[in-house]
Amino acid sequence: MDKYPYPAYKTADIGDYLKVFACTAVMSQPIMSLVMGVGQPFATQDIFGIMYNLVKYTAPAFIFGILYTTIRTNDLAGNFSYKAHMRSSWSNLFVPTIWWTLIYLLGMPWLQQINKFNNFGSFCWHFINGNGAPHLWYNTMMLQFIILMPLFWAISRYVGKNVKRGLLVALITFVLYFAWLWFYDFYVFHGPHEKTWYMLDRIFISFFIYGVFGVLAWQLRDYVNSILSKFWWLILLVFLACFIWTNFELHGFGHPVLFANAPYYKPSMTFYCLAVIALVATLCLYQVRNDSETSLKVFHFLATYAYRAYLSNVFWNQLIWRGLNMGYHATYHPFLTFLGTWILTWILSFTSAYCLHIWWTKIKSYIVK
Repeated sequence: MDKYPYPAYKTADIGDYLKVFACTAVMSQPIMSLVMGVGQPFATQDIFGIMYNLVKYTAPAFIFGILYTTIRTNDLAGNFSYKAHMRSSWSNLFVPTIWWTLIYLLGMPWLQQINKFNNFGSFCWHFINGNGAPHLWYNTMMLQFIILMPLFWAISRYVGKNVKRGLLVALITFVLYFAWLWFYDFYVFHGPHEKTWYMLDRIFISFFIYGVFGVLAWQLRDYVNSILSKFWWLILLVFLACFIWTNFELHGFGHPVLFANAPYYKPSMTFYCLAVIALVATLCLYQVRNDSETSLKVFHFLATYAYRAYLSNVFWNQLIWRGLNMGYHATYHPFLTFLGTWILTWILSFTSAYCLHIWWTKIKSYIVK
């Protein structure tokens, strides 16, 4: 018997909360880059560096949330159909990715990363590798988890409710992942292959630990949920310690403050991300236990559109930044400019995601008729 079940009306779960937190936080990152790009004094750079580290948990939280919710949903249904999974993912994830990637590559070509396409072949390569816009690398990585879902389903079946098997899987994953971090730090991050192997950050292995831990969090939920609820204060201390650790590391690179010096692929950031995930999960469990029906419904609604809102967020922040001449305002009021752009981007991103979904649903209904 689950200690913290999710009754029918309590549609949100830990995965939904993580998706909403991650989507909201990630929208701030490209805006910070825009504000920093107009030139800021060192004191302002330091503050934005701290703020950037604060929200540098988004990709791991999203991966954890996707795996948690997917495994939970299929586990409660009693089976996993890869065909049904891919059919649902095609309409909810792949189609929006295709459309938004086209919009960025053709409508906002200045957003391309590393280099620009100059023929059909390089256009296709940019379309696939996530260089079409600053945030599209994540889609390239995340969709690999969707395709590899049978692997995670197999892990969930192997573990079941067996705590010993769960701990064994967690230990093996932890060791392999930190071996990967060492490899990445030595060869890629300011290493000999920094420029040539940069795409390793968008291979699923770089976030594998969060997917596996998302599976384990559901399968061993009685134990995990109990630990989170009892020791949330200790997790909070870990969060604070890791946050300070990440900021000391970023500060060690001096000025100018470069966000590229705060990658996910460090032990400090890994522990920080896991601490944030645990705290968000604790918040969800608290609201489930306290019968917070309204909050749970709101988070579930927002989580439904979180990925599509994420896809559009750079489109909207570019329109706001250029249309309202935010670069000029950022020179004199960097923090107010950042906050205003962030709020407007969030509103427009989720509104457009919802409206486009409704319109597309109506169009499909007419086509079927």
